[in-house]
Amino acid sequence: MKTMKTLKLTKKELTTMSTRLKMKTITSSLLFAGALISMIAVVITFGTPGVARAQTPAPTTCGVYTLHGFYLFATHGFNIVGAVAQPKAIVEGIDFHGDGTLSVPFATVSINGNIIQPPPGGGVYTVDADCTGTLTFSSGIGFAIFVQPNGRQLWMIQTNPNTVFEGTATRVPH
Repeated sequence: MKTMKTLKLTKKELTTMSTRLKMKTITSSLLFAGALISMIAVVITFGTPGVARAQTPAPTTCGVYTLHGFYLFATHGFNIVGAVAQPKAIVEGIDFHGDGTLSVPFATVSINGNIIQPPPGGGVYTVDADCTGTLTFSSGIGFAIFVQPNGRQLWMIQTNPNTVFEGTATRVPH
């Protein structure tokens, strides 16, 4: 029968061995984690053959067709008359026809507290591929516009001299 030798270690030797074992385990874990992260980065960057990857959507482009339907334009600002700012507010309906033309079936305007309800009118607009454009009512009042790519909303700022006037038009069911 074989005899087993008993190995006696001091407390210091046990602590040293335990520390080395822990360090070896931590080092192995860190190396594995680093390799895994590197592999994931390569797969994300280059993809895997046979695996479908999400494609970046094509850039959204706009045009006059982006604006179609009935919009409510609610806005406020100022007309400058004789170097004095006069408050102005408007609520109006704008019907965009999707072809660069528009009609205005109703409007209520308050200029310095005086209420005006102009007769129905019309106008024209442009929308460039980058969703910016212009809008000019038949009265000659003009705006620079930015259209949301889905056409639900547009932001307008009046470009006529002596005005500080901006607002938002939102498509609503007609």
